[in-house]
Amino acid sequence: MVLTSEWALENREPGNAMAHELVKTRGKLELEPEALRRRYDPSIVPFDTTDDVTELTEIVGQGRAEASVQFGIGIARDGYNIFALGPPGTGKRSLVWHYLTKHAASKGVPPDFCYVHNFDNPQRPRLLVVPAGTGTTLHGEMERLVEELRNVLTSAFESEEYQMRRKVIEDEFKERPQQALQDIEHRATDAGLTLIRTPVGMAFAPVQEGEVMSGGEFDKLPDAERKRIESLVESFEEEVHRTLRQVPRWDRERRERVRELDQEIAKLAVGHLIDELRSKFAGLDAVLEYLDTVQDDIIRNARSIVSPDQPFPAALLEAGGLGRAEPQPLSRYKINVLVDNRDTKGAPVIAEDHPTYDNLIGRTEHVSRFGALSTDFTLIRAGALHRANGGFLLLEINKLLRTPYAWDALKRALRSKKLRIESLGQALSLVSTVTLEPEPVDLDVTVVLSGERLLYYLLCYYDPEFEELFKVAADFNDVMDASDSGVRAYTQLIASVVQRENLRAFDRSAVVRVLEQSARMASDQRKLTTHMRSLSDLLREADFWAARARDAAVTGAHVQRAIDAQVERADRVRERVYEEITRGTIKIDTDGATVGQVNGLSALALGNFIFGRPSRITARVRLGGGELVDIEREVKLGGPVHSKGVLILSGYLGARYVPDHPLSLSASLVFEQSYSGVEGDSASCAELFALLSAIAGVPLRQSMAVTGSVNQHGEVQPVGAINEKIEGFFDICAARGLTGTQGVIIPRSNSEHLMLREDVIEAVKQHRFHIAAIETVDEGIELLTGLPAGERDEQGKYPDGTFNHFVEARLLELALQRKEFGIPTLEVTPVLLEGKDGDGDGVGDGGGGQPTPPEA
Repeated sequence: MVLTSEWALENREPGNAMAHELVKTRGKLELEPEALRRRYDPSIVPFDTTDDVTELTEIVGQGRAEASVQFGIGIARDGYNIFALGPPGTGKRSLVWHYLTKHAASKGVPPDFCYVHNFDNPQRPRLLVVPAGTGTTLHGEMERLVEELRNVLTSAFESEEYQMRRKVIEDEFKERPQQALQDIEHRATDAGLTLIRTPVGMAFAPVQEGEVMSGGEFDKLPDAERKRIESLVESFEEEVHRTLRQVPRWDRERRERVRELDQEIAKLAVGHLIDELRSKFAGLDAVLEYLDTVQDDIIRNARSIVSPDQPFPAALLEAGGLGRAEPQPLSRYKINVLVDNRDTKGAPVIAEDHPTYDNLIGRTEHVSRFGALSTDFTLIRAGALHRANGGFLLLEINKLLRTPYAWDALKRALRSKKLRIESLGQALSLVSTVTLEPEPVDLDVTVVLSGERLLYYLLCYYDPEFEELFKVAADFNDVMDASDSGVRAYTQLIASVVQRENLRAFDRSAVVRVLEQSARMASDQRKLTTHMRSLSDLLREADFWAARARDAAVTGAHVQRAIDAQVERADRVRERVYEEITRGTIKIDTDGATVGQVNGLSALALGNFIFGRPSRITARVRLGGGELVDIEREVKLGGPVHSKGVLILSGYLGARYVPDHPLSLSASLVFEQSYSGVEGDSASCAELFALLSAIAGVPLRQSMAVTGSVNQHGEVQPVGAINEKIEGFFDICAARGLTGTQGVIIPRSNSEHLMLREDVIEAVKQHRFHIAAIETVDEGIELLTGLPAGERDEQGKYPDGTFNHFVEARLLELALQRKEFGIPTLEVTPVLLEGKDGDGDGVGDGGGGQPTPPEA
């Protein structure tokens, strides 16, 4: 028997009741041109051009995110840091920055943070916290002190007073041993001895009649006299030795006296300099305490400041060559201003675009001197957390997570509320060289992370510390309601972007066209996109084309030119795919009828460009044990969501037909000419039509393409990228020539998502192309076959001549054949989960996602 389509049945005799019923069905299901696109009345735009509008100061379409950000900023409690989540380009950063700067302006300016030399333990530099702006002032004053210090001390030590007093000390200690020896010498002379100085030392000898007694003469003396003289010599020599042993002590006393003199002179020389500094920083106890230690150190080391005893290379070698080196005498009096808030208005708001470990928590740099690396407190550098201390720090989570150990460092700082500057090797205990351990900084900062929703949910799941530290989630919408008030606010948003970007004025027609394109980007007649990047790009490009045309204002034609240019720049692959289809390389029929074959609508995404690609879906059926083979899944080209959609078909068949008999078929489904992965369940409706057609032996119209997800009850569910899918099939049909019988079948629930191109709508108006919306599988069957689907009568049977009757009759026939052959039953567990779109991303790909052939 030959079955014709419903469009062909229109031309049958008026008396044919079935034909009239099918024409009525088509009229009920086909969408009118007015339903294919939402058009905005120009009167809704409350201005003639965007020049008539004051710049919008509020954020449009992000009420929930605004409230979350304001809450996170205002609560000021531990752990209430903010995570701004949403798609890139929705204006997360701009909104957060707006509220952070607004709130920060009302807060006090945080202090300056400085590192200074620790005179007690140079390895641990001291932290000096001073009011904002004081750090730079103190740094400058100490620089001037360092410049003056050597000259002042040199002048003091070269003064006549100092030289005279020092000469007195030197002379005193120089004469002391000589005087002691002279006294011994005088007493020895009185005792009949004389002091003899030789190259090897001093000795005493007896004297007779003014001459030194010779050895022979001494031997001739009586024993008693010799013993007396020897005793005298021994006692005087012992006294000389005692005197000589006191010389080092006298030398120490001399140096101590000189040191005391140096300190006295140094105190007099620098005292007025330090006193001037004390008067300038009166009331700052920390600074005054530091100045006291500086003065004490200058006084103690005045002589080394004037004339260093040790050259730097030797000092470096004594410090170990690598790691910490003692600062030069004058360098240690300098101030390392770690954070300078003198120009800060309110609390700081810092955005760190390169959040490495060092850039977050700071670092200690090293310099190469004489072939060795060294460091000191002047080489400590601040991180973003230091600069944002007392305010807010904005980071992008994807950049943060890509940098090794930066995420752990941030959590550690937030948890401990302390900022410790340590090298990565030191933090991981990978190095043991001596280095600096700066005093930690107390941390008071609110961190705002921004990133995609997936990263937020993954961190919630895998990192137990995440929710303790980031308690506020600011979820940004990528769409907003297109209510009257929402549309008016959106027109003001357009005007604000135009003014902020210094673009030409947009007239009413341009604003209306932008509104329509915004709804198109949102894929919803009731929504407008809040993807600010795409909106701003469109406005800039429309301004470009207005400039190219030398027009004073941007019109709707310029906006349309910008849209067309965006598509043209990205559609090379689409053009090649469509060319291969029209040439027959990729087989897609747009006329005739075929059993077990249907045109499914899929969508391909190449970056931000999405286009529809018709795909031929075929089904083959034979006697079997009830198995339904998804060829894509068997060869591992089908994703889990696509496989789920195919398995749902088993549940539908088993419940709808021959409920008292086992399924006795072996069926296979495949996307023809699919060369890569297939994912999504938006082709499950088309797959079901192909399968039913193959079972019933009833041909399906190839001039109609199908998209939609189906559940086990035969209800057709919505899919994503509906506009691109419709336009994809339309472009193929238009390239081959529209015949008036071509069209697409979509889910009824997708009707409000339609924002089709003008050429598609015009073809529908002229009845050259048709768009039908269905809610059930039966409605689609009637459109594709021209037969009534049929409902069970009181006896539970489908009427003769209906499509469902053909399906059930074939399944019963297969069941009887199976019984004759004794084929065992294949147990199939029905799939109970029923998805709306399948892939969960709002863009159903109709089993799409398959890339173009290799040559494309």
